[in-house]
Amino acid sequence: MNLILFGPPAAGKGTQAKRLVAEKGMVQLSTGDMLRAAIASGSDLGKQVEGILQRGDLVSDEIVIAMIEERLPEAEKAGGAIFDGFPRTLAQAKALDAMLEGRGAKIDLVIRLKVDDQALMDRIAGRYAETARPDDNPESFKVRLGAYNDQTAPLLPYYQDQNKLVEVDGMGSIESVAQAIDGAMTAPRP
Repeated sequence: MNLILFGPPAAGKGTQAKRLVAEKGMVQLSTGDMLRAAIASGSDLGKQVEGILQRGDLVSDEIVIAMIEERLPEAEKAGGAIFDGFPRTLAQAKALDAMLEGRGAKIDLVIRLKVDDQALMDRIAGRYAETARPDDNPESFKVRLGAYNDQTAPLLPYYQDQNKLVEVDGMGSIESVAQAIDGAMTAPRP
């Protein structure tokens, strides 16, 4: 099963993806994790990405798509991928569909974690105080949240039209969100 966890930054996508990896053996393809790894490597790409993220901007489609494509064989061997933080734009969604189709696969399910923007701002402020992760800087986060709302949220109709979109209340406990996701994954699809 190929699954997209959809929602704004700090909505809990990473937490739920890690749980699915542990429980179901799927591969998490987190663009955020991939980008942080590039930064930590100190490579030229990492330095470029670091500046982009510190400004709160989105990394180019070309960079993100290439990173995802490189990891698809690993996901195929595991029986499925959890796309976390990707796609973020309609162009990325179409590129992902084309990549998967070329490999005889498709996106099976898109789960949207519905959350409150102010609750996310509070969550990020707390997380930044604990970890000082550069992309969790509250000012950068406001830009990222705005970018999500402007650029990514319009993907909802794209997946709704394909009958792949399921909405889950992301404001519940980790356990209740997990139960709702598991229910969506096992529910019959049209």
